[in-house]
Amino acid sequence: MKIKTTSAFAPASIGNVSVGFDCLGLALEHPGDIVSIEVGNKPGAELIDLQGDKGELPIETEKNVVGVVVQSMLDALKRDDALAIRLLKGLPLQSGMGSSASSSVAAAVAANEFLGKPFTKRELIPFAMEGEELACGAPHVDNVAPALLGGITLIPSHDPLEIISLPYPKNLYCAVVHPDVAVATRDARAVLPESLPRSISVKQSAHLAAFVHALHTNDWELISRSMIDLIAEPKRKDLIPHFNAVKSAALEAGALACGISGSGPTIFALCKGKTSAEEVVVEMGKIYADHEIGNEIYVSKINSKGTQLI
Repeated sequence: MKIKTTSAFAPASIGNVSVGFDCLGLALEHPGDIVSIEVGNKPGAELIDLQGDKGELPIETEKNVVGVVVQSMLDALKRDDALAIRLLKGLPLQSGMGSSASSSVAAAVAANEFLGKPFTKRELIPFAMEGEELACGAPHVDNVAPALLGGITLIPSHDPLEIISLPYPKNLYCAVVHPDVAVATRDARAVLPESLPRSISVKQSAHLAAFVHALHTNDWELISRSMIDLIAEPKRKDLIPHFNAVKSAALEAGALACGISGSGPTIFALCKGKTSAEEVVVEMGKIYADHEIGNEIYVSKINSKGTQLI
């Protein structure tokens, strides 16, 4: 029997993970986006339903990442199947939690299933990257890879594309606070320096190498010491209200480390265990509550599965 509808859930993700600008990412368990594919009324991809975006995303198929991703897959296969797409946004927009990547990846996985699995999971990454390019102006992988594959991913090369899935301690948790302010990825990239002094480049490379080693060896103390961002955080923290106070509150509450999730304004902290993460996230949220800024808080293990059919 021909499949009539397929749906996929793609989770939020944290790009950069402080220490690995544009080359590290990790997947959360929640929140996330759901994309459903069903038989359409005309050849090609068509976005027919969009919910959860508060009216902020374009409904036009060619202007929405899910439409671009699915149509690109059809073009690559030289097929003219009629595919109708429904997108349910569970992720806040311009949050730094991989919102566009989640939609792109969910669309790719749902469409791939509907079309009979012509692509492997990793072969879906270039299609999801097209969605990222539409949304952000560049084909980022640091959110796409973990959202699709799960876990913590390292991208040592974009051309040719290479993705390494890293090990990590089983009890590694994330405490996440998303303040109700918007920081566009394009704006966050605009404040970054065009070049870096050699000393900064050497230090950042050393921190990244130490962090990767710490993940392999379950060295909690080294995870804490090495998760330092010398590239983006010094420039982007001023775009995020009360960032320094939130970071200080997280560390004082026991977080291993704390930083900006992707381009912000979401702030995340790595923690040893669920109990610690729950204590940390409350203190992070309190900073915004004290300043009467709405916020959402999340506690999540590292999502080992990535995008799943539902």
